[in-house]
Amino acid sequence: MAKALFAIFGNPVSHSKSPLMHNLAFKALSIDACYNRYRLEKGETLRETFFALKLKGINITVPHKEHAYAACDVLDDFASKVGAVNTIVEKEGKLYGYNTDAPGFLKAISEFHDVRNVLFLGAGGTAQSTSVILKEAGYDVTILNRSAGRLDKYIQDGFKTATFESFKPSAYDLVINMTSAGLEDEHLPAPREILEYVIPRAKACVDVIYGKETPFLKLAKRYGKPTKDGSDMLLYQGIIAFEHFTDHQYTFDEIKSPMKKAFE
Repeated sequence: MAKALFAIFGNPVSHSKSPLMHNLAFKALSIDACYNRYRLEKGETLRETFFALKLKGINITVPHKEHAYAACDVLDDFASKVGAVNTIVEKEGKLYGYNTDAPGFLKAISEFHDVRNVLFLGAGGTAQSTSVILKEAGYDVTILNRSAGRLDKYIQDGFKTATFESFKPSAYDLVINMTSAGLEDEHLPAPREILEYVIPRAKACVDVIYGKETPFLKLAKRYGKPTKDGSDMLLYQGIIAFEHFTDHQYTFDEIKSPMKKAFE
């Protein structure tokens, strides 16, 4: 039987720790599989690229999570609700789509206590899924984005939203960068004057980018705020994705043990 092939699709993708995480777990659990990375330039080609590479499953990172949603034949209930997919598994020629970002993120921020009001910086695919699961868990989420177009879906779903121009400063318990600002540059995810209002009033700041102290996190630390990067979110969503890749043959802890070595 041929080795099962998996990958992560994204752009950029060279920084991704997912191949190391999944390959450590495959090796530890004696699974004949290999996980690579693939820089996908055009999200519209995701489905044809998946089949051309003869893959069994993929993870999807920015900016292709909405394209991944459109590429699937079958969606689980949560992915269908949020309109974003970050995990796809092929079964009998059909693509099954899941969202593991949101439960992974919810687990990652659970260590912050007495948090109710949350400000998201950015309105992309990761924000779509995490905003819904946080709302369902009782958090009050506001979405702040550069342009108004991406905010329509959030408005329809009952979220408070604003653009940089319309934003009326307020106090938030948790400020979260949901954009790729700072990943390959030194950009901030929002105008400095906005950040210098909300960060000092926050209890903590989180960036979904991992493995780098972004300008956003540096600014938060200058104000003495507890910070968290995306490492825990990446680990937890990866474990849940691996469960889908292996048809739930292994427990969360069996997968976590080898996978977390990627962060040591």
